[in-house]
Amino acid sequence: MPQPMTTDQATFMLQDLYLGTLKTESRTTKKILAAVPADKSDYRPDAISKSAIELVRHIAAADNRFVESVITGVFDTNPAMIPDNVKTPAEIASWYEQRYAKNFDALTKLTGEQLVKIVDFRGMFQRPAVTFLMMGLHHTVHHRGQLSSYLRCMGAKVPSIYGESYDDAQARKATRA
Repeated sequence: MPQPMTTDQATFMLQDLYLGTLKTESRTTKKILAAVPADKSDYRPDAISKSAIELVRHIAAADNRFVESVITGVFDTNPAMIPDNVKTPAEIASWYEQRYAKNFDALTKLTGEQLVKIVDFRGMFQRPAVTFLMMGLHHTVHHRGQLSSYLRCMGAKVPSIYGESYDDAQARKATRA
C-alpha cells in the first residue's frame, strides 16, 4: 500500500517539476486554440466528433478547471465556466490565457498542506490535489492534439507545438526568399 504524500513531496512536485512545464504547455495550448479559423469553427471530421469550437471551449475550460481544483481543493464540474459572450476561437484563447495566468499565479502560492489535500474526482477516485496538475495536462495534450489535427482540414496553419511545425518552417523560408 502506498504511503501518503508528504507536504515536502507535494511542494517539490509543484515547484521543481510541474510549474515550468505547465507554463510552457499553456502557451502552446493558447496557440492551438487561437489557430482555429472562426469561419470554420463548426468543422468536425465525423458526425460523432466534437466540432472545432466545442474542442476549443472544452480545452480552455478543462485546463483551467484542473488547475483550479488544486487551488480550491474541489473538482468543480459546472459546465458554464466560459462566459457566454466569449464566442470565437480568438476570444476563447484570450480568455484562456488570462484565466490561466491568474490561476498559475495562485498555484505558485499554495502551501504543501493545500497540495496534499485529497480531492474527489467525480466520485470515481480521490487523489492529492497536486496530482490533478499532470492529470489535467495529459487531458489537455490529448485534446490539443485532436484539435491540431483539424487545423489543416480547416485551411489553417499548424503552429509549432514541440519544435517547428511544417507551416512555421514554410513561413520562415518565405521570409528568407
